[in-house]
Amino acid sequence: MVHGGLDTLQNMFDVLTTEIALVLMYLAGMFPLPGAPRQTPMDPTRLQAFMNQGPSNAATVTALKPTNSRQAKRLILHNFPEHANEDSLTSLFNSILSNLNVITNVDPVTNIQFSANRKLGLIELKSSEDATVALAFSGIEYDGAPVEMRRPKDYIVPIVADTHHRNEQQNGGQISPMVPDTPYKIAISNIPLYLGDEQVMELLKSFGDLKAFVLVKDNDHDESKGIAFCEYVDPSTTEIAVEGLNGMELGDKFLRVQLASVGMKQAPGVELGVNAMAMMAGTTSAELEQGRVLQLLNMVTTDELMDPEEYEEIKEDIREECQKFGEVVDMNIPRPTGGSRQSAGLGKIYIRFDSPDSATQALRALAGRKFADRTVVCTYFPEENYEVGAF
Repeated sequence: MVHGGLDTLQNMFDVLTTEIALVLMYLAGMFPLPGAPRQTPMDPTRLQAFMNQGPSNAATVTALKPTNSRQAKRLILHNFPEHANEDSLTSLFNSILSNLNVITNVDPVTNIQFSANRKLGLIELKSSEDATVALAFSGIEYDGAPVEMRRPKDYIVPIVADTHHRNEQQNGGQISPMVPDTPYKIAISNIPLYLGDEQVMELLKSFGDLKAFVLVKDNDHDESKGIAFCEYVDPSTTEIAVEGLNGMELGDKFLRVQLASVGMKQAPGVELGVNAMAMMAGTTSAELEQGRVLQLLNMVTTDELMDPEEYEEIKEDIREECQKFGEVVDMNIPRPTGGSRQSAGLGKIYIRFDSPDSATQALRALAGRKFADRTVVCTYFPEENYEVGAF
């Protein structure tokens, strides 16, 4: 029964953030909390029951929306100067973002860290909206180098705005100054600084009626930053506008126009609540590439990780088992730091193989296996996330 349940849910694991997948698994009774024995077999039909139920309470809905996941608040950095460090880049981005009319958080950048070879970096912000704004500044120069940014590969595009934003957008056909993250949100950058709100809106309206629009400005001087966000009333206008506007010459500049939220797509209704998360099982798994890194869950407890001897035994056992499927290049088992039991990636195990084929063989063999009386959950994990420690 356990293996049948895992087969049923395999597509979901390939697409869901692991946090959401785990919630579903716990609710369906597939496995207990780490350290607790499983009392009864999992019934896969319970997932269908969750799918058929309506929204749960508001607090749970808010907590589990993909826009609140850590990956929605993160960006991958590359092409930064060799001498750049965490503090200098944090100061750079906080100075750029902190005083904008589209940013509500003070010092929105919470963390920056680099991969071991310093070819990639990870920037984490306080909210998903902050990350969307920061992404629009991709290419900003720092000591002569254009610092590029992109979404993590496991970023999930939000499908609907929250109730507050939807109500604003339905206010008598007025153009809302709030442009929430949706699949239809457009980011326009490299706008000549002398163009004001009305001029930019007139350009955008040549493709259709606007539902929402904001020109990014400095709060102190009300000066344009050359970036705007918009959404059209008719979603079908989105692609036409992006194609028509991108590369358009305005003065001495060429517009850069793209979708603001680019990533894996979720099924309609997913943000309705925990129960609707099961609908993600119907989405395609092809969008998350099969790579060399696997993520194993429900294998270890915090107490086990805090014991040095037990930690080493677990690490050796896992390495020995995984080497049956191919060479293990390296692995990472995050441990509690500074007495905290909430460290990033705690309770998860990351293994990098020599090839995607080895990782796939390991995934097929390990998913659903028992480890210390707990059922193993196994998913692919983006290698660039692994390199920058985006656990």
